[in-house]
Formats: sequence, C-alpha cells, structure tokens
Amino acid sequence: MQLNMKSSLALLALLTLSLFSCKNKSGTATGEKTQTADSLAAGQPDFRLGSFTGPFGDNKITILVSVINGDTVKGRSVVGGNDRPFSGMITKEESRWHFHAAEPGDHPDDGVFDLYLDPGLPGLLTGNWKANDKTRPAKTFSLVRKEFRYDTTVGEYPQASARLLVPEDVENMMKEDLNYMRNEIYARHGYCFSRRSMRDLFETESWYIPNSADIRNALTDTEKKNIALIKRYEKYAEEYGDEYGR
Repeated sequence: MQLNMKSSLALLALLTLSLFSCKNKSGTATGEKTQTADSLAAGQPDFRLGSFTGPFGDNKITILVSVINGDTVKGRSVVGGNDRPFSGMITKEESRWHFHAAEPGDHPDDGVFDLYLDPGLPGLLTGNWKANDKTRPAKTFSLVRKEFRYDTTVGEYPQASARLLVPEDVENMMKEDLNYMRNEIYARHGYCFSRRSMRDLFETESWYIPNSADIRNALTDTEKKNIALIKRYEKYAEEYGDEYGR
C-alpha cells in the first residue's frame, strides 16, 4: 500500500513537470495562438487596410490601401485633381510594415510611394513619395486614418444637399457665394478638385476628404437640380449684378 502511494506521487510529479515543459517562454502552451497588436489572424480585420488623409506638400492627399494579398498591395492615391492606382510589395521591417508601391507611370504626376505603418500606431501612415520626373522634389508626409463618409450636414450651405432649393434661397446671393455653394456639393462627395482655387477653399476644412476625381454618378437627384438652379443664378449674378442690387 505504501509502495503504491509513492508511485502515485511520483507519477503526479512527472505529469506536472511535463505540463510546464510544454509551455513556451511567454507562458503560453505550445500550439496556442497569441493575439497581439500585430496579429493578422484569419477572420480578423486587417489593420493595414484603410483610408489615410492629410497634408501632402501644398495639397491634401488621401491614400487608400484597398487590397493586400500575401506580399502584394494595391490601392489609390487621390490628390491635386488626380485619382491614381498604385501597386507594389509589402514587407515587414522590424516592428513596422513597409509598402513600396508605384503608380502606373503614364501620367506626368505619377511616382513611387514608400509607406510605413506601425501596428502600435495603426491610425498613422507615414512615408514619402518620389516623382518619376527626377526634377521634382520628393515629398514626406504623415497621414491619419480617416474614412470618407458622405454627410449632408457639413459645410456652410448644407441645405444644397439636404433639400430642393427654391429661387428665394439663392436670388439675393453674391456670385462668389453661389459658386462656393455649388462646389461645396461636390466637396461633400469627396471630389478632388483640379482647380487650385477650389482646393485652397476646401482642403482646410476638417470634414473634407478627397476621395475621387469623378463624382458625377454619386450626385443625388436633389443635388443635380440644385446645381442647375445655382448655375442659373450664377449666370444672372454675372450678367445682371447691378439690377439685382449687388
């Protein structure tokens, strides 16, 4: 009976030792998956994807990382009236991800991006862009994660997107204000303006995110009718300004 008790204790000690030996240095049993800030487990959102926006020289840029497949990456850059695709490679460099991606090269403003994303700061995309035209200076930037959302409540004249305008809404407005109201409709849709004067007006607005160089199909019927009305009064303001008391 005494011998059996000793054997049982020895067996228990052996099992306990075996259990601890199966632990790795972090204290996790071998074979278990750990969840870290850098985890890309199946079924979990990939933090490397998304939309990032911020200053880019004298302009505001949006970089959209849309597809990551293994070590390849695809996306778009929207800046200065241009909406350009890019593609390239993604690699892990120490604690951060490095995207090396090029625009097609068939446009004079195309170039190559080197983008960096740290899993500890998933809301900040840093990097640089070098133009294919070697006479142009490189640009460095820090962009914040921000998704474009169409919002009819933002801007100085939100009513131009929210409801049908009537002549009384616009007939006493100055031409410059009418022009701003009309272009603000496009800005709410994330239109990336090619005209420098328009970019200067909207790129300082916190709600404005350049998202596309063509938003014609995104305009609502209400907005299309309002644009036509505003344009008509812009023309009147230009031709008959004195008669309208301006």
